[in-house]
Amino acid sequence: MAHTFVTLVSGLPRSGTSMMMKMLEAGGLPVVTDGIRTADEDNPEGYYELERVKKLESDQSWLPEARGKVVKLISALLKHLPGSEHFKVVFMRRRMDEILASQRQMLIRRGKPTDVTPDAQLATFFERHLRQVDEWMAVRPNVEVLYVGYNDLVQDPAPHAQRVAAFLDCGLDATKMTTVVSDRLYRQRR
Repeated sequence: MAHTFVTLVSGLPRSGTSMMMKMLEAGGLPVVTDGIRTADEDNPEGYYELERVKKLESDQSWLPEARGKVVKLISALLKHLPGSEHFKVVFMRRRMDEILASQRQMLIRRGKPTDVTPDAQLATFFERHLRQVDEWMAVRPNVEVLYVGYNDLVQDPAPHAQRVAAFLDCGLDATKMTTVVSDRLYRQRR
């Protein structure tokens, strides 16, 4: 049975969105990606990104083709989702101190400055952003959301894979989803 919604994996950068994309792919959901951003030391399993999503505000022509598939979309772009499509969002949550540490490590590896904005200021900004995103999704009749905690997921993937499979209700294999969760990629543990 073909489903008529677009599945989105969203969250802050470094919150486990790539891992969830890999889980959904393993479970049998086709992923929409272009392979432009390739795996690296920060995401050794790959990023699962589609460059076109960055222009969502002005280009939504690809969305009908994404029905029955999963697309990764950073939380800042959710506000540009049109009312014309039905979306199921798997929204990744992760401890803020781990997100900030992971982002700092990524900047260090890329030779970028890490002292531009203090962690406390970034955390306040991200927390406010997450509240705004939650409020926005809560009032959209065409958006359903399931929150998944990265920290809990890595420690015990089975119940979370089952919750995600039930939420999407498209015949995903929750057992196969759990096989790709790798504790070795949980590097910024706090």
